[in-house]
Amino acid sequence: MSEETIVKQDASQSAALPATQQLLAAARAELGRVIAGQSGVIDEVLVAVLAQGHALLEGVPGIAKTLIVKAVGRLLGLGFQRVQGTPDLMPADILGTTMFRPGADAFTFHAGPVFTDLLLVDEINRMPPRTQAALLECMEERQVTSDGVRRPLPPWFTVFATENPIDFEGTYPLPEAQLDRFLLKIKVSYPAPDEERQMLERHQASGGVNILEDAKIQPLPAELLAAARDEIRSIRVEHDLYGYILDLVRRTREWPMLALGASPRAAICLLRVAQAFAAFEDRDYIIPDDVKRAVLPALRHRILLKPEAELEGFDADRVLGDVVAAVAVPRG
Repeated sequence: MSEETIVKQDASQSAALPATQQLLAAARAELGRVIAGQSGVIDEVLVAVLAQGHALLEGVPGIAKTLIVKAVGRLLGLGFQRVQGTPDLMPADILGTTMFRPGADAFTFHAGPVFTDLLLVDEINRMPPRTQAALLECMEERQVTSDGVRRPLPPWFTVFATENPIDFEGTYPLPEAQLDRFLLKIKVSYPAPDEERQMLERHQASGGVNILEDAKIQPLPAELLAAARDEIRSIRVEHDLYGYILDLVRRTREWPMLALGASPRAAICLLRVAQAFAAFEDRDYIIPDDVKRAVLPALRHRILLKPEAELEGFDADRVLGDVVAAVAVPRG
């Protein structure tokens, strides 16, 4: 056993939330060998899996959105499928279909790519509304209904959908009802100069063919993932923090720059994300800073700006920053 492994085990044994800390340390070490930078994005992708929600990743092409999700799936030992959104994609293409087997004289259901743990839907806004609606049932009910038969999806089923923020030709914008189903909206930005240089050096060293395969990421034990999820669920929330979360959400509904504020579901999601961030800091209780950290990823896709606010140069993150600054922090 290496000295590094012993140090990690000692650290996890002294941690308040040992499973979460062990998983987080392994993720940062293993994924750091594949992905240059993007530590905040990796943390938020892990939040989506551990909180058993879904995430929308927004960023220009070529900044490792797909690679991050594939690498996390490899690390956590979860199944992975990818669907490319196109205007002619039909619901059966992602859900599966019932086909007649001549030899057996019977109909057999052939499962689609949604029957996996991590489903990456690239360019979800290129899928037609009918297919988006079919995916909505999978996200909300975690099941597929085909020919009147309900088929449950795997327990760890999580959708990661990507959007290109600058390309709108031939797209079908996601309706607010579907956006509200995503636990997080993760913004993936360009890497820093030193991180981009590190990326070039790694691709040169590996030949640039398949850096993920070359990294040989070792999957974590399944029981560690389940234990980390249970630790996050058990994070304590003081009475004042419930009020703080509700004050933030309700303030968005009356904010002058917003045409649509956050829904009641948004308050639940904000709480879940704050619990995960508290666990990442090795605390078994949340504090106001955890809630503040969760506001942008949990709420930025659940609000709608007024046209005049957009003309004045406001965006969702800026408005939410103003809302956070205007709501009193509980003292206790």
